[in-house]
Amino acid sequence: MAKIFITRPIPESGINLLRDKGYEVLINEKAYDRPADKDEILNGIKGADALFCTLTEKIDAEIMDAGLPTLKIIANLAVGFDNIDLEAAKQRNLMVTNTPGVLTDTVAEHTFTLMLAVSHRIAEADKFTRAGMYHAWGPMLLLGTNLSGKTLGVVGLGRIGSRVAYHAVKGFGMKVLYTDVKKDENFEREFSAQFFENLDDLLPRCDYVSLHVPLLESTRHLMDERRLKLMKNSAYLINTSRGPVIDEKALVLSLSKGWIRGAAIDVFENEPKVEPELLKLNNIILTPHIASATEETRSAMAELAAKNIIEALEGRVPPNLVK
Repeated sequence: MAKIFITRPIPESGINLLRDKGYEVLINEKAYDRPADKDEILNGIKGADALFCTLTEKIDAEIMDAGLPTLKIIANLAVGFDNIDLEAAKQRNLMVTNTPGVLTDTVAEHTFTLMLAVSHRIAEADKFTRAGMYHAWGPMLLLGTNLSGKTLGVVGLGRIGSRVAYHAVKGFGMKVLYTDVKKDENFEREFSAQFFENLDDLLPRCDYVSLHVPLLESTRHLMDERRLKLMKNSAYLINTSRGPVIDEKALVLSLSKGWIRGAAIDVFENEPKVEPELLKLNNIILTPHIASATEETRSAMAELAAKNIIEALEGRVPPNLVK
């Protein structure tokens, strides 16, 4: 009987798929509201055929070795996989999979939730009202900005970036500029979008900049002090990709000194820690990495990760094998 070790509790639909195959499924229940610690993973992976992990755990060579010789696949419950040492996995002939596609709409929705909320000062208004400060309607009370008709810069035109652009054009009549490793002429025709090879040329033209890049050495601190200063002082920065893409200390400066008008981020440079100075600012919205957190999407992610494991253990190539 194949053994599956799951580092944290996940939606039942994914667990049921594995148990229906007759696999022994061990779940690290202690990590319900926190990442699994390394000792828990080292103990749980012994004798396992598959490791079902989340992006909150660093899966390194030591953990992989603890699972050998039985370990065959590492299934990550995320689109990203920067938490896994891919080179170590390759050296040990271990398959690594992720869960793309099923969270595209949900993350795009959250991106627009952040854009609208920061534009209309929703978080500030909620605090204001709860504090008993609302005494009368006023023509200058908590004025925000319109989103419709503005210019959106999409940084990274993958599945999610493309879907954000779709909502921008179809729903809000926005103009879309984009930058990516390659030009997409079909996308440009469909959305009347404009390509910029250089991010520095895109930033000064945008009212909103939305980040949708993977975390690579080339994208770490992609938005640093120099680039934040290139943005309009009326612009907003949105991040639902990876936290270290933004230099948070530079972001604090940009928001406190008025280089940009506001920001809304779902991910953090040193998760789960948040830069303390960001917590003091009113012109930023912070959400705790919940862009894919809907019942439907998290269940679909769990099922997709489980299907990747089943395919691998039955001798087939998983559909979401990380190359």
